[in-house]
Amino acid sequence: MFKKVLIANRGEIACRVIRTCRRLGIETVAVYSDADAGAQHVRQADVAYPIGGPRPADSYLRGDAIIEAALASGAEAIHPGYGFLSENADFADAVARAGLVFIGPSADSMRRMGSKAGAKELMAARGVPVVPGYTGEDQDPALLAREAERIGFPLMIKAAHGGGGKGMRIVRAASEFAANLESCQREAKNAFGRERVLLERYIEQPRHIEFQVFGDTHGTIAHLNERECSAQRRYQKVLEETPSPFVTPELRAAMGEAAVAAARALDYVNAGTVEFIVGPAGDFYFMEINTRLQVEHPVTEMVLGLDLVELQLRVAAGEALPGSVVRNKALPQHGHAIELRLYAEDPEQGFLPGSGTLERLRLPAPSAHVRIDSGVVEGDTVTIFYDPMIAKLIVWDATREAALVRMREALAACDVVGPKSNVEFLERLVRHPAIVEGRIDTGYLDRHLDEFVAGTGADDAAALLAAATAWLLHEEADAPRRAQASADPHSPWAQADGWRLGHPGRRIVALAGRDGRVEVSAHGAHGRYRLELGEQAHDVAQAVLRDGWLVAAVDGVTRRWQAHIDRDRIVVHDGARRHMFTHAPAFAWEGDAGGGSDRIVAPMPGRIVLVKTGVGDEVAEGQELLVMEAMKMELSLKAPRAGTVDSVQAAAGDFVEADAVLVRLVEA
Repeated sequence: MFKKVLIANRGEIACRVIRTCRRLGIETVAVYSDADAGAQHVRQADVAYPIGGPRPADSYLRGDAIIEAALASGAEAIHPGYGFLSENADFADAVARAGLVFIGPSADSMRRMGSKAGAKELMAARGVPVVPGYTGEDQDPALLAREAERIGFPLMIKAAHGGGGKGMRIVRAASEFAANLESCQREAKNAFGRERVLLERYIEQPRHIEFQVFGDTHGTIAHLNERECSAQRRYQKVLEETPSPFVTPELRAAMGEAAVAAARALDYVNAGTVEFIVGPAGDFYFMEINTRLQVEHPVTEMVLGLDLVELQLRVAAGEALPGSVVRNKALPQHGHAIELRLYAEDPEQGFLPGSGTLERLRLPAPSAHVRIDSGVVEGDTVTIFYDPMIAKLIVWDATREAALVRMREALAACDVVGPKSNVEFLERLVRHPAIVEGRIDTGYLDRHLDEFVAGTGADDAAALLAAATAWLLHEEADAPRRAQASADPHSPWAQADGWRLGHPGRRIVALAGRDGRVEVSAHGAHGRYRLELGEQAHDVAQAVLRDGWLVAAVDGVTRRWQAHIDRDRIVVHDGARRHMFTHAPAFAWEGDAGGGSDRIVAPMPGRIVLVKTGVGDEVAEGQELLVMEAMKMELSLKAPRAGTVDSVQAAAGDFVEADAVLVRLVEA
């Protein structure tokens, strides 16, 4: 076994690899960009080396700097994690030339499998079912347009090199092909350094089911059963689980044999994933092979009791796969596991990625049923340069139904202050009938997104009363500290008369929620209140706020809520839904002034990729004027109204801050 391993990655996967290495007594070496100098993977490793600027191209994609750090540190092997250089055959070759071990498949396998086009051609030659399409190297736009007509619509344009949902477009009509091709190629080049694409027929309402495969240097190849990843938004996986509620034992056997055959055709070594697209009738087609560990690998570990990173390390060190892995065609698994990805993003603003300091980060406590994989802690910063993942939440239980309950409990325990998060979206997801009944397909979320995004709507009275009660208890508990801190003898916190502590005088608790400002009139103290909400009066008794829980009897019925208060922010959760409020000044309120419509501003920090307008141009409402790249995504910035461009204040290649004015309009 290795004595020292360098991890050529960052974030949660780097921390994940470090944990296994530490358990096995292997020293770890981290690498980091300027933006990650204080990151968790740097703090957790035994030693860490700087490798360049904050952009991936200046750091985590610099194979030469990473190999130099490995040699300087005395590392014997490099674990690439996923993303960045994990599927780069040239990097794997360079690692071997430097006398180091690449913890992954051979460069030859990666070259044949890393290209979606080459992999499809190889699989077709080996008899593995593939989706009809075009995988040729000729990328002439006119030829691609003709091939698209031959394949028929709808079709998918996909980056030939890469993954993670980047560089993919669905085209439903010939008139839409050219624009989508240009956008897809540009995104592919930015994300993967190569703009080659392939075309394939788009299967309507498919399932996405993948098989974990493993091979060793002794010629053994096995699969570790399937994972279903059908809950996706814009080709980004949202929920992963195993076993699949769709796969029958017969289908599992057939797909498992196809997955092993695909890996065997390449003399595959180490961890890989064979991904299939599966039709509603159970017909399945090879989609791609990922030559790395997958983001969703923990669900496989939870039901099989395996450590896949340990298997990777042992195979890379020349050991054979253990007999427990290869003894059966399908490993017996115990229970059901589900994974969700908690992101810094705003679902109500088109899932716009967020950035900033995690002022508060509460995650569920790890247990036999709950696992947390994260690369950040409270106080860390989610930067604009990398994926905005905060954590992966993985749960296990004996049945799928019980695992869903565990996940709902885990999500209810989450609280994020700083950048917005997708936690409410995830809570709706795991309660939605399409998920509960196991019938979701890869396009369901995009077709029915309004069913999962909160939008606007009134806050219910029970939540308002709970928030007001929690605030009153919090205010009373905090009063002695504020009284002691106040040097003013006339401060209201230094007195106990009138409406103040111990007196039943009237107080106003003003809460700003989804439907604006609401005032709750309160009488009483110490957990006994009479609350007036509109025309209704409610009696609250035996109210206690302790350890993140509010328990109170409202009108004689006792209820229990999770409750968190952070400065003026109040979050109450009834077990099914979270409600967020801001405590507003009782007698000072200004509504949202809104923004003007004569300008286009950067929604977040990022880089301008394309400027498609100039001073004097007349533009229509909704016309795309700029394309911006942020957090590995392309954002289309469109005119808020018709008008004439008065000024353009950014150029392609510029880095801009959030809210920077990019284009100004005047009346046409």
